[in-house]
Amino acid sequence: MRMLLWLLLVYVGYKVVKGYLGNREKPAPSRLETETFQDPVCGVYVAADDAVVGRVEEKRIYFCSMACLEKYRDSLTTGHQ
Repeated sequence: MRMLLWLLLVYVGYKVVKGYLGNREKPAPSRLETETFQDPVCGVYVAADDAVVGRVEEKRIYFCSMACLEKYRDSLTTGHQ
């Protein structure tokens, strides 16, 4: 009877350890390789996925918010960058 109890405990322990090691999540590769850009207005770094994108002369410029994009456009029209 003791042997059966020990075998049961070892089996349960094995399943717990195997379940713990098998369920560890691996980070998504795309999140690790996300490209970041510096906002030209406020200097904050922003991920390409989260950025507000503006275009000047067919060049993409990344901003942290619409407010920064608008400030940048205003500076272009007044001649101050």
